[in-house]
Amino acid sequence: MPDFLVLTVIADDKPGIVEKLSSVIADHQGNWLESRMAQMAGKFAGILRISIDSEHKSKLVAALSSLDSSGLLVRVENPATPLASKATHIVSLSVVGNDRPGIVREVSQALAQIGVNVLELSTSCEPAEMSAVPLFRSEIRASVPDTLDHDDVSDALEALSDDLMVELQND
Repeated sequence: MPDFLVLTVIADDKPGIVEKLSSVIADHQGNWLESRMAQMAGKFAGILRISIDSEHKSKLVAALSSLDSSGLLVRVENPATPLASKATHIVSLSVVGNDRPGIVREVSQALAQIGVNVLELSTSCEPAEMSAVPLFRSEIRASVPDTLDHDDVSDALEALSDDLMVELQND
């Protein structure tokens, strides 16, 4: 039966990072199961989940650690034990408003206070179409307790400021 590992990686962006990482995993009989990776500000970062037979695990972990010398920093973790399952549903949220310091904290805090768990988060800041005012945009995929409906989530976020626009839909 295979073991599972979660890896986080970061390096200066350049061609061949994914190839190098995938080669080490394949060379040690690991199986790349899923990943999210992106380039930002000259860095390449990602998170991935792999499976590996127990007999190959220690050699794979050592090989991944040796990638540090080539500038590819890899952290290896065992997957967390899932928490007791609560009745939830998945939603996609779009949040747009005037950018300001602390807006991510405000949004994430409002969600956490009502029991919403952020599963995926993507943010950007761009100029508004009709002015040079920077707009904050956030796309969030979240697990929402079944005791909450769309209005509960929207109300919690829109209470943060008058300029926030929130759109919600079930996944």
